[in-house]
Amino acid sequence: MRILLGVSGGIAAYKAVLLLRLLREAGHEVRVVPTQAALQFVGAPTWEALSGQPVTTSVFANVDQVEHVALGQGADLVIVAPATADLLARAAAGRADDLLTASLLATHAPVVMAPAMHTEMWEHPATVANVATLKARGVHIIEPAVGRLTGKDSGAGRLPDPEVLMREALAVVSTVTVESPSVESVPAESVPAEQGSGGDLAGLHVVISAGGTREPIDPVRWIGNRSTGRQGVALAAAARARGAQVTLVAANVDVPANEVASAADTVVPVESTAQLRQAVRQAASQADIVIMAAAVADFRPAQAADVKIKKTPGGGPPVIELVENPDVLRELVTDRLRTGQVIVGFAAETGDDAGSVLDHGRAKAQRKGADLLAVNRVGGGAGFGTLDNEVWILDATGTEVAHAAGSKREVADAILTAAVAKQT
Repeated sequence: MRILLGVSGGIAAYKAVLLLRLLREAGHEVRVVPTQAALQFVGAPTWEALSGQPVTTSVFANVDQVEHVALGQGADLVIVAPATADLLARAAAGRADDLLTASLLATHAPVVMAPAMHTEMWEHPATVANVATLKARGVHIIEPAVGRLTGKDSGAGRLPDPEVLMREALAVVSTVTVESPSVESVPAESVPAEQGSGGDLAGLHVVISAGGTREPIDPVRWIGNRSTGRQGVALAAAARARGAQVTLVAANVDVPANEVASAADTVVPVESTAQLRQAVRQAASQADIVIMAAAVADFRPAQAADVKIKKTPGGGPPVIELVENPDVLRELVTDRLRTGQVIVGFAAETGDDAGSVLDHGRAKAQRKGADLLAVNRVGGGAGFGTLDNEVWILDATGTEVAHAAGSKREVADAILTAAVAKQT
């Protein structure tokens, strides 16, 4: 499919680089048309190297080929990501003052725009009106995600991740069948979560927990952790792509809802450790492989208040008594709810004066007794909230059986491969 990828001048332009790579490795011909401002964030050589096509911003380039019209006419799909407030305004007004906006006027192909900007700009009446105008003309808008923006700001306006952009954009072209890129060639986190008809997990039921549990202190506050659930969702998507029937027990995840829904056959939302324990045990009774990727809280308040705990002037902070939560992984290993079941745990470690990340991981592997334990370093910009991950996969004796580093989907596939080896 011939895709025109428009890129406007926002900090999220770097995600368009990853989107371009995904589209190219899926077999599509992609011509990148940036705005002049976009080249302040990502230069033309990068776009040309990854697309294999020339890059220009001017309507006066290649005039003999009438490129300002031909590009739009020849496209099967037009994607603009990121679409800044300025680009949305110019497109809504029908401007044609650069190659991208001229191409938008000249195309009859489906147009998908993914806005990205600060929350105040996204919510401004002018932007709201421009988006409404574009929608009325048939433009498909991928709503921005909520999360960290430029600087210290956070809110609605974040460009969704490249794999989400690709999946939603290609879904617009309903007449085109798109082959998923191979796991070996694509940043694994970006492969669309379509169920595979074959694969080494065909016929198996895989249960995966993801996200961080929250233990309520009162109706407003909780004890929690920094887990986003990205690794667990990547595991679910990878297992489903390899043919498994997947049940995803999703605690509190910072992943777009449509991405979570498409990663598994069944999604069971939970909040606390008690709810996760019940859901996992119920699903595990029919599972061939259970992967506990969720970050389960070790402790919970002995008693949660029914009303918000108020500050008392001069009274000091309240004392919150904590009790230990059940060890869900250890229970699964001890009870082993199905014969031949493979159980995989996770250990997020930081290392300290008592030992390294691997030292603590080996001790935990021996203590938990899971068939496999994926040990990863967290903190200092690693692990939680990142796009990449690194794990050491240990057996029940603490012996390293595999090591994986890369995108969370690549790590997911390495873990699944190790689990399949145990299963057989």
